[in-house]
Amino acid sequence: MIVLDMEASSPDNGRGGIWQIGAIELESGEEFIEEARIDEEDEVNEEALMVIGKTEKELRDSKKQTQKELIENFLSWSEKFEDRMIIGHNIGWDSTFLSNKCMRYGIGQRLRDSLSYRSFDISTLAQALYYRENGKFKTKNGKNDMNSTNIFAMFGIEDNRIHVNKGEVLKEGIPHNALEDAKNTAKSFQELIKQL
Repeated sequence: MIVLDMEASSPDNGRGGIWQIGAIELESGEEFIEEARIDEEDEVNEEALMVIGKTEKELRDSKKQTQKELIENFLSWSEKFEDRMIIGHNIGWDSTFLSNKCMRYGIGQRLRDSLSYRSFDISTLAQALYYRENGKFKTKNGKNDMNSTNIFAMFGIEDNRIHVNKGEVLKEGIPHNALEDAKNTAKSFQELIKQL
């Protein structure tokens, strides 16, 4: 099973660019981390820049590999493993982003051949555990509040990343990193599976 996380230039997975992919294969512990330059037409969002600690110039660095090369390298890495089911936090966002880019670059079939369509989202699993223990789901203002910080806290995993909402820094911290986020997601998934 492969735990996947991506960092992007925008929260809009139809208009932004993928600049970093991080992953860890659960059984072997083998890691993947690579970066790319975003495309000229990719949207850059100021809040996303705050979260990842990068500038638009850094994201468009022509010395870096293309997003297509990044994705192909990730798919080649993942194809080594027998079990290629994907795990992530809010994994639908990552999967849609990856799928959109693969279709754009003409490698959609390769994505479909390489990775499982079905995935595990730790937010859903964490909500199931929270409900079992509390008789209700974790919400805030009527919305699902099982974000990665709350999930990590369930298992004593410190979240020292910066947190930004609507351009306002809610918590100072280090920039998000796809591999580090994938590692914390992997730890959370393993704990969730034990407790469910």
